[in-house]
Amino acid sequence: MSSRRSEALAFSLVTGINHAMARLVDIWDSMGIMEEQRVERMETVKKHIEGLLNDMITEEEALKHRIRTNIITFEKQLVTLCLEMSMDPYKLEEGLTVLQMEKNLRLRVEVLTKEKGERLKELHGLQQQDKELCVELCVTPYYVPTGSMPSRTQLQELREHLKTLTEEKKSRAKVFSGLREDIRQLMEDMGHEPETSLEKESVCHNEEIFLLTHENIKALQLLLSQMEVKKDSLMNTLAELKERAMCLWNRLEALEQDRTAFQESVQGTLSDQITQWQGEVDRLTVLQKAMLEDVIDKVRQELVALWDKCNQGPEQSETFNAHFCDDDFTEELLALHDAELLKIKNYYDQAKPLLEVLEKWEKYWALFQDFEKKANDPNRFSNRGGALLKEAKERVKVQKMLPKLEEELKMGVESWEKDQGSAFLVQGQRVMTYISSQWEEHKQQRGKEKSERAATSKKGEMMTLFKTPTKRAHVGMNAPTPNKIRKQTPTQPTMVRSYSCSSSSTFISVPSSKPPISQVQMQKTKSLERSNSSNSQRTPLQEYNSTEGKQPVDISYSDFTGDLSKKTNDAVFNSTAKDLF
Repeated sequence: MSSRRSEALAFSLVTGINHAMARLVDIWDSMGIMEEQRVERMETVKKHIEGLLNDMITEEEALKHRIRTNIITFEKQLVTLCLEMSMDPYKLEEGLTVLQMEKNLRLRVEVLTKEKGERLKELHGLQQQDKELCVELCVTPYYVPTGSMPSRTQLQELREHLKTLTEEKKSRAKVFSGLREDIRQLMEDMGHEPETSLEKESVCHNEEIFLLTHENIKALQLLLSQMEVKKDSLMNTLAELKERAMCLWNRLEALEQDRTAFQESVQGTLSDQITQWQGEVDRLTVLQKAMLEDVIDKVRQELVALWDKCNQGPEQSETFNAHFCDDDFTEELLALHDAELLKIKNYYDQAKPLLEVLEKWEKYWALFQDFEKKANDPNRFSNRGGALLKEAKERVKVQKMLPKLEEELKMGVESWEKDQGSAFLVQGQRVMTYISSQWEEHKQQRGKEKSERAATSKKGEMMTLFKTPTKRAHVGMNAPTPNKIRKQTPTQPTMVRSYSCSSSSTFISVPSSKPPISQVQMQKTKSLERSNSSNSQRTPLQEYNSTEGKQPVDISYSDFTGDLSKKTNDAVFNSTAKDLF
């Protein structure tokens, strides 16, 4: 189509020239211009047309040359731009004309040049933000070689880097704000005035005064911890002053309304409160000096009460006896009593868990001894509205709790002694030695009671055997004759009823050819005395306190019940048999 149009235009151009020349000839003919003049004029026309066409040809040739030059230039620029911008080389399509090649190359150069400018502009802005953030956070900026063109990947990495730094800045700013607010609050609570430059900057409301660096965060965290320690110290001082004031109020028997009025008047920061409480303590101390004797007596009463709570024996308080009995009431003596009272209070606070367990053990130990005493009472089997069943349940509970508490005490004391580096004493003894002595004393008491019952039984039997016969009383008409009365000899077997201490079961023993019960009891008494004499040679407490380096012999609830569970060869099972003789 384009070729036909160009051919038509060329034919039209030739036709137009022919028509123009024919017209000129007609004009010349009508004017009567001669042949020579016509030739001159035609040459002028030809020259003019050829000049015009030559100029046009020259211009088109120049355009053609310029286009080819542009193509070469654009190709060079594209190669450079692609290298600078880290892009793949641009490839022209095949079959393009010169004009199309020039146009495509020119447009591509324009696009890449524009993108290059945008990249440089964006790089400059991102680097400026990165520089500011890195200065605030004290970190290394993202590296981009100077004078180089950043690639798209580098720009994306730089954007991600700035996003990370922005989030880090927000996080650090939040931490900074929280730390500074906590420091300000602590200083206000304590009434502390900023002294160092760091303290002044931390309470300043200018948020940009601090660089958000890790070092500054650590410095603020350290300052916060120092303020917390100082506040704790002030709180402890305040608590000590309050406790001291309460102690002095109690000693001086101050009125309750006076105490309440002073406590309500105390206001302000911790420093102000400490000043006010210190003034009250000083005032009470002056009053105390005028009442030293009464005050020291009250302190001694508190000491005695605490010694009892701590289960301390006389030998443990012996070192303080000289001061405790001193009648020269001076401030130095009061100071010694206060120091001793403080020492005992600290000891009680540290050992309170163990003392509570020990108190619980003593409670169950008292119940156990009470049950043992009740077991010797034959009247306990009488119907008392279910009291016996209740007693049995309580006995089972005591039997479970005693060994459990002993084990808990043993483990607790070992841990306490390991931590404190000193022995935990009860009435001057180690805990397990104290418990062992209680069990040993209980065992000896049981043996003593058994021996006494055996001796009483023997005495009654002997009195029965050697009693002088008396005359038989006069009987009535209906009484049986003497020959009808069944005679009994001392060797005649009798029926003995024995009741177990641990249950309500009844054991019946009918001996056939055994000796009298009195003889059996005498044999038991002798064996018991021999056993007691052998056991009394060395008690578990003596074993524990010996210097031979042996392990202590501790008697616990399980050992005690183990002795009771051993079988006996006697017909009498417990001490209630004494009521039968």
